[in-house]
Amino acid sequence: MKFEEKIKKIIASNNSLIYIQTNEEERLENILININNRLFRESIQTWDFVDGYKNQPESVSVCKQNPLEALNKIEICTSINTKIFFLKDFHIFFNDATINRKLKNLYRFLKKNNQCIFMSGTDLEIPNNLTDYITQIKLPLPNEQEIENEIEKFFKHTNININNNKTIINKAYKGFTIKQIRLSLFQLLGYNFNISQILNQIFKEKSHNLNKNNGLKLYNNKNTNIGGLNNLKKWLKSRKITLSKQANAYGIKTPKGILLVGIQGTGKSLSAHSISAEWNLPLLKLDIGKVFASTLGESETRIEKIIQISQAMSPCILWIDEIDKIFTKNNNINDSGTTQRVTSILLSWLSEKESEIFIIATANTINNLPSEMLRKGRFDEIFFVDLPNFKNRMNIFKVHLKRIRPLTWNRYNIYYFSKISSGFSGSEIEQAIVNAMYLGFNHNREFTSIDIINSIRDIIPMSRTNHKEIKKMRNWGYSGKVQIA
Repeated sequence: MKFEEKIKKIIASNNSLIYIQTNEEERLENILININNRLFRESIQTWDFVDGYKNQPESVSVCKQNPLEALNKIEICTSINTKIFFLKDFHIFFNDATINRKLKNLYRFLKKNNQCIFMSGTDLEIPNNLTDYITQIKLPLPNEQEIENEIEKFFKHTNININNNKTIINKAYKGFTIKQIRLSLFQLLGYNFNISQILNQIFKEKSHNLNKNNGLKLYNNKNTNIGGLNNLKKWLKSRKITLSKQANAYGIKTPKGILLVGIQGTGKSLSAHSISAEWNLPLLKLDIGKVFASTLGESETRIEKIIQISQAMSPCILWIDEIDKIFTKNNNINDSGTTQRVTSILLSWLSEKESEIFIIATANTINNLPSEMLRKGRFDEIFFVDLPNFKNRMNIFKVHLKRIRPLTWNRYNIYYFSKISSGFSGSEIEQAIVNAMYLGFNHNREFTSIDIINSIRDIIPMSRTNHKEIKKMRNWGYSGKVQIA
């Protein structure tokens, strides 16, 4: 449901006190003015702490720096036909006992007179004793229509022809606030950019904006070839075709996502990049460790904002890296319940989300993950990513050598490399090739098969140093409870 429609429904339901959480105050005011103009003939009454009510006669108190008087005026001035009052930054006063009580007293009066008060603020929560009186919603990031309006307004006054690229530019600005879009478009002035350069500029700005949100990072699509993981590739191929209008018309639901569990260095992270490139969707990486902050309530605000940005950028891929490091069965009891609350917000969203966001969560172990996270409905499938077998090791050697020596890769003895690297992970195979390159370069010559063989023999793989834990994980992986990647 569009935000404007939600507001109209709230007004029609005779909800008289509405709190809207947002950082986009100006945009919210414009939305409320537009709704008010469509529904009512009278103008909207807007108040803020410094200027009070605007456009009032000099003889009338404008209630400057007096939130209680601002509420009293609504009740006293019964002669005015105003239906909507907009009180900015009013969340600051919720915990004031007088304001708190006055809002409760106004509740019935507003219902009786078919009036409503909209209050804006940035806080995630309102006091518990007001939850039965106040309807709380969030202003989502701009939708495609709002973005399109801003873009058309701007490019009307430039010499840049974007008629054939409107959809691409519109998509590129998903996840921006209106203010960020305007600032970004302003940056284009004075440059004779073509469409490709405009998109590159938008991507840079989007990356910069997202990096300000602790824990979220945007990656550019890059072609990544993965050796092995054939079952995972087959599963993903069958899901790719469901991301279409035809699949939607057929009644197929958008896939929720996958959880990849396995030994370090086996290609879990690489898979996220590969899926992003294959499906041609933006890749957002959530570093869950950076979400947590020392200030009470800030961690919850951050995860909510990350969810909001992800939804605004859909269709996209959200990669939650090393989820097992934070979400454990025994959540930290010394953090005032923050981990528990963040876990609850994320788990609820994973179950309820309807937007086209494909989740890729990676974990190095499954032992401590809460059982709710492994339940069907959070993810479509859980895959165990094992150490590569002989054939897969050959493929991995081939992929890496083809990338760095595209013309001479077939001169190397890939069969023998695979034979002597049993128990190696994909990252350990890559490191063997890197070490061989160092050897060749230091001797002022091309690296050889002998260099790679010596490098393989010098590396002690994790399957040997951490033998017991890996054996336990492999037993779980082949227990029949999960799919083998």
